[in-house]
Amino acid sequence: MAFASRLASKSKQLCSSQVILQRQHAISVRFFANEAAPQALKGDEMLKNIFLDVKKKFETALGVLRKEKITIAPEDPAAVSQYANVMKTVREKADLFSESQRIAYTIETRTAGIPDARTYLLTLKEIRERRGLIDEHGAEAMMMDALDKVEKEIKKPLMRNDKKGMALLTAEFDKINKKLGIRKEDLPKYEEQLELKIAKAQLEELKKDALEAMETQKKREEFKDEEMVEVKSLDVRNFL
Repeated sequence: MAFASRLASKSKQLCSSQVILQRQHAISVRFFANEAAPQALKGDEMLKNIFLDVKKKFETALGVLRKEKITIAPEDPAAVSQYANVMKTVREKADLFSESQRIAYTIETRTAGIPDARTYLLTLKEIRERRGLIDEHGAEAMMMDALDKVEKEIKKPLMRNDKKGMALLTAEFDKINKKLGIRKEDLPKYEEQLELKIAKAQLEELKKDALEAMETQKKREEFKDEEMVEVKSLDVRNFL
């Protein structure tokens, strides 16, 4: 069935997309005679270790997917929750980042050398947009307004090493969080909601690919009289 290869490919993408590895790295494989094997360069050894680590994570992830039942039904909250739990198991066993952890890692690395608060906030906005996250409550505009207020008060651009100025900004942010009903103790709940949204989006993509594959197959002469099965009846494990 044509759907098999496409679904397997999509499942692998969902797992491998969690791995922190720059795709620009090209890993070359070289073969040497045993008696003339040169000592590996540090760069070669590093790439080898990266490759083996990614391979191990990938195999671990597929091992979980071969055991866990996934129902391709993005319209069913129970199926979405089950899929999210499966992917959580994949991350835990393969030692992969969750989406929230990846965002935090991106923020940490992208903002490490930024000296001023304004550029920092603008960078956060850029990261959010690139991740496809929606600022549903207009928090970014409120944060920029808070920064304008603080800079007007201190009469200069706010630098991140200005402890007094940053304390003023943090106090303004606390007011914004209170206004929006955001509490630090609720962060795990927000992370869970984000993972459910991601799980639903991935299931929708799988369903779309499955339907397209079956439609393509139905056009073939030998399958024209076959009825299309319901996508949610498919067992992903059969295609891995």
